[in-house]
Amino acid sequence: MKPVLTIVLWVLIGYLGYQTYLSIYEPIQFNKVKNKRYKTIITSLIDIRDAQLAHKQVTGRFSNNFEGLIKFVDTAEYTITQRRDSTVIDEALTKLYGVDTTKEIVIIDTLGFVPVKDSLFKNSNHYKSMMFVPIGKEGARFVLQAGFIEQNDIQIPVFEASVKKDVILYDQNPDLLVQENQVVSVDGVNGDALRVGSMDEVKTIGNWPKNYGSAE
Repeated sequence: MKPVLTIVLWVLIGYLGYQTYLSIYEPIQFNKVKNKRYKTIITSLIDIRDAQLAHKQVTGRFSNNFEGLIKFVDTAEYTITQRRDSTVIDEALTKLYGVDTTKEIVIIDTLGFVPVKDSLFKNSNHYKSMMFVPIGKEGARFVLQAGFIEQNDIQIPVFEASVKKDVILYDQNPDLLVQENQVVSVDGVNGDALRVGSMDEVKTIGNWPKNYGSAE
């Protein structure tokens, strides 16, 4: 029996050693894949945010669909203005007092127009596919929402663009993905999605930590 027991023990040792190796190796590989994909996703979320901020600057609100946002980038222009102070005759006071009376005013001159597309994306047309998640589950799209929230009786425009971690890491270890969806950490992306903006707060930052790049 000794040779048989020896073989069984070596097999058991080998199996346990392999499981120990996997328990260390798999999380390391998972984190490498996760970090690489998150950085790619964040680049796309920043592009969406930039386009939305331009949309708000020009129209006063955010877009609630990608088709309208892309059309806006294609066609809209920023107005380049210059503010200058000037002094003019205050006709009402001059008439009242019988002497020339002046007042200070601000004059806004229009200097020209700059296409939003050129300002944000230079010579690239990659914004035309900004609705598609660039890495992860094939064909997946970002979720885009926009609307208004009320603060102090004022309607303030808000937006949010997001994608679930399950979409980004769909082909990774399911147990590690469950753990990732439950992350609460200053060095991690908290929650089950990567997102920029919010439908509940007035903010346009992303929910990723600084180690992935600026969320501002």
